[in-house]
Formats: sequence, structure tokens, C-alpha cells
Amino acid sequence: MTDTQDPQARPGTETAQAEIPEMPRPRITERRALGMPGLPFLLLALIALVIGIVLMATGGNMAGTGHKGAGSTALIVGGALVIVADLFMLRGLTQVAPGQARVCQLFGRYQGTIRHDGLRWVNPFTSRTRISTRLRNNETEVLKVNDAYGNPIEIACVVVWQVEDTAQAVFEVDDFVDFVSIQTDTAVRHIATKYPYDSHGDSELSLRENAETITEQLSTEIAARVESAGVKIAESRFTHLAYAPEIASAMLQRQQAGAIVAARQKIVEGAVGMVESALTRIAEQDLVDLDEERKAAMVSNLLVVLCGDRAAQPVLNTGTLYQ
Repeated sequence: MTDTQDPQARPGTETAQAEIPEMPRPRITERRALGMPGLPFLLLALIALVIGIVLMATGGNMAGTGHKGAGSTALIVGGALVIVADLFMLRGLTQVAPGQARVCQLFGRYQGTIRHDGLRWVNPFTSRTRISTRLRNNETEVLKVNDAYGNPIEIACVVVWQVEDTAQAVFEVDDFVDFVSIQTDTAVRHIATKYPYDSHGDSELSLRENAETITEQLSTEIAARVESAGVKIAESRFTHLAYAPEIASAMLQRQQAGAIVAARQKIVEGAVGMVESALTRIAEQDLVDLDEERKAAMVSNLLVVLCGDRAAQPVLNTGTLYQ
């Protein structure tokens, strides 16, 4: 069996793929918390509160009119118990705003997550941790690292992320915000060391010329690093990319030299094409019969005129071409 290679694949991309780290598998996943809509429960709680007040008032009236006994005491005690129980059950009411969730725990055990916005009622014995599920931005500081060629560069990026699994975000890591920040810095440093800042005309990927492709790999690596924390990566982009100050001047000269060489190459290619076109038209229209020596002189003169940095200074020949 022989391996086949895609002819459209760019050279060097096979070795340039980012190595996806293997993070620990999460031990817990999000589930829906048991409960009921809050408004119907609030209505029932108000009715129970009114019943408790009525029972206490009835027992007090009976005791005030001389009907003392077990009946009045029972009404007062029963009304008080109803009010206390009702007020305790009201602790289970939880208000959830859009873009937020509540992670419920009962004596340290995960019970579920409330994601529906509005008023909900859950077990009043549970503790509820508020967590945001909105999109967030994490912009790294300007990091100084060495690229694949060992040149010191400065790089920074911004990552758009949000909490996808609230249970993993709360229980799998100590602080998921700090976790995302640290893992983002780690991924940026890892990506920056795998690619050169500039390929200088080579076919390999570079940070400056292939930012879109490399940021896709950066998003993939960050997503793999923070997956165990229940975080989803929406996008990542480089916000700063430059050579370090100590080599920026030298690299600028190198880039300018490369640009000058490329410009000269274009000029020479264009000049040769113009000379070739001129010789061809002279031969086709039979303007003048040029031997090889005259052609060489003409080519030399035209190349000097077309490739020179300054305007040519013509020299008038009053004799023949051979004098």
C-alpha cells in the first residue's frame, strides 16, 4: 500500500499542525436542576401565608373572648408553624437573569443547573452559585517569545469564549476565568514557537503572512486546553505581532533589502521583455538590418536606460557604429 499526497497541499503544512494537548476528562457534566416555575409557587406561598395569619388571628380572638383552651392554642401554634414553613420555603425562589445560570448544590453534592431565565423554585436547602454564560473577551498581554528561527518577537491575541457546561466550569477547575487566561497564554507561546515570524519567500507558513490559518490552529488548541473546564472558544485573533525592539531595526533592513531585490527583479524582467519586443518589431517591420554586434549594443543601451535609477545621459555619435 502506497501513501498518496494531495497535490494541492501546501509544503510544510503537515509538520506545522499544532499538537493538540490531552487534558483530563471531566468527571461531571451539566444537568437540569429539579424545580418548578416560580410564579405559581409564589402564589401558593402567599395563600399559605394568609392561611397562617388567619389561623393565628382566629386563635388570638378565641383567647381574647374567654374561650381559652387547647383549641385556641392549637390554632395559634399551627398558624405560626405555617408561616415559618412558608417563609422557609420561599428561600427556594431563585431569580435568573438572561445570560446567567445558577449551579445548585445540596450539602456539597451537585444537584443541577438552572438556565431558564425568570423566577424558579428549587429545593430551599440547596446553595446556588451564580455563573455568567455570556460571551467574554480575554486579551493576553504582549508576550515576548522566540519564533521557529529563534528570533525574539512580541505577540498578543484576543480570545472570545463563553461557558458551555456550568458544572465543569465550577467543579473541574478552581477558577475557570484564570484557567482560560493561563491556558490562552500557554497556547499562544506554543503556536509562536512553531512558526517563523516571516518566511522570507519560502513556502512554509509564517505568523505574518498566514495569520488566518495559524489563528484557526490557535483556536483549536485553546479549545482543547479549556474543554475540561466546560468552556467553548468562539474565535481568536492576533492583536499584536512584531519583532522585539532589540532586533527590529536589523529585521527592517532585511525586509527593505528583500523588497529592493524583488523590485529590481521585476524591473529587469520588464526591461528584458521590452527589449525583446523592440527587436522583434524591428525585424518584423524591416526598419534596419542589425547584425549581432549592433543588436548587442542596442540591448546594452536599452537595458541601461530601462534599469538605471537616474535618467540616461545620451551621447551623440557623429561617426558610424564602428567608430
